[in-house]
Amino acid sequence: MSNNMYYTENPSSEHQLQDIRVDLLGQTFYFLTDSGVFSKKMVDYGSQVLLNSLDFEKEKTLLDVGCGYGPLGISLAKVYGLEVTMVDINNRALDLAKTNAEKNGVSANIFYSNSYENISGCFDAIISNPPIRAGKQVVHAIIEGSIEHLNTGGSLTIVIQKKQGAPSAKAKMEQIFGNVAILKKDKGYYVLRSEREGE
Repeated sequence: MSNNMYYTENPSSEHQLQDIRVDLLGQTFYFLTDSGVFSKKMVDYGSQVLLNSLDFEKEKTLLDVGCGYGPLGISLAKVYGLEVTMVDINNRALDLAKTNAEKNGVSANIFYSNSYENISGCFDAIISNPPIRAGKQVVHAIIEGSIEHLNTGGSLTIVIQKKQGAPSAKAKMEQIFGNVAILKKDKGYYVLRSEREGE
């Protein structure tokens, strides 16, 4: 795997910092991005499809797995007033996410974690736009590990393209949770949700 991909701890590509302005969930956000992070020129379409299919009025705590420079967690924290934890393995992305949280007036707990290795506690919701290029194993690890970090009644919601493994992710979610729903299909993107049911 080349060290310039976004799914790496310390991207070696030269810095190319840029500011982007984007409207998400009816509000305007400003994000600093850089080379070596996912979707640096704009908030990718999959993330936007995911955001537009969420309704977190009742939830209080959120975990964003593979947060990148932070558009999902930051916009959800601001719009829904959630207590947000954001993790990634890319240190460059994490630095940007911390800057972007501040830039957009959001306080969030942002730190390094390979999937759930540094996560303790449970959340009302977990979201992920998983790093597809890292391979199916990583995507499935995000699904498998989520149930241990969800409160009863909590949900895992992911976005994934059909051609990049939505059917196998859906089957894995069904296997782990015993339930899965397709919240939205848009231009080949599937938004999938499973809930942790009571004992």
